[in-house]
Amino acid sequence: MTTEPDPARSVRRRRMHERQAVVFGLLIAALAVVGLGALAIYTGAVDAPFSRPFSSPEVVDDLADVDVPCLPDDTMPVASGKVHVTVLNASGRDEPLAGLNADVLAERGFAIDDTGNAPDLDGDGEPDAVAQTQIHFGPKGLAQAYTLAAHYPEPGLVLDERENGRVTLYIGDDFDGVLDRELVGIDADVPLESRDGCVPLEDVTPRPLPEEPADEDAADG
Repeated sequence: MTTEPDPARSVRRRRMHERQAVVFGLLIAALAVVGLGALAIYTGAVDAPFSRPFSSPEVVDDLADVDVPCLPDDTMPVASGKVHVTVLNASGRDEPLAGLNADVLAERGFAIDDTGNAPDLDGDGEPDAVAQTQIHFGPKGLAQAYTLAAHYPEPGLVLDERENGRVTLYIGDDFDGVLDRELVGIDADVPLESRDGCVPLEDVTPRPLPEEPADEDAADG
């Protein structure tokens, strides 16, 4: 005995197939339009529908003419708990480098005053990205700066006009990690060594402070 096909079921199945064909057709057409639009923007045939282009800060090497101050003879390392550090991301990378470095330094006993992104160092109105990790300090923070510098591979040392003993660490584009503890070449009982090619402190012209300096309300180190 054979069963006659259900006309209503056949109609429903045909309509379902038609709807699926319409949906898939619209999806394919939309993807084609998006792809053509992206190609036109990429090739410059049309302008991008954004108010400003995506860009990264220009990385600059601003240490070429910077004199590094020498340490006075027999300058001892500063206990890490007495080194007050502001850590700023000046790498131009969209990564939480300031916070990551602050966490490592805090574990090593340093006093972290603040973290954030680098302010405008050169007065052009834009946050700066620097090629080399560097430590900024005033005359009272020379030993603190050298102590902190021992935890990084050859950071720049920049004397500025601050009048306290705090230091600011700028994480540069070259940052590839903090030195392992066993590679930190200082000993609490051994005087610090000045950098090769350094200049007597009194002969170094301090750099002006940035237009938007980090919070300086913490106590001197």
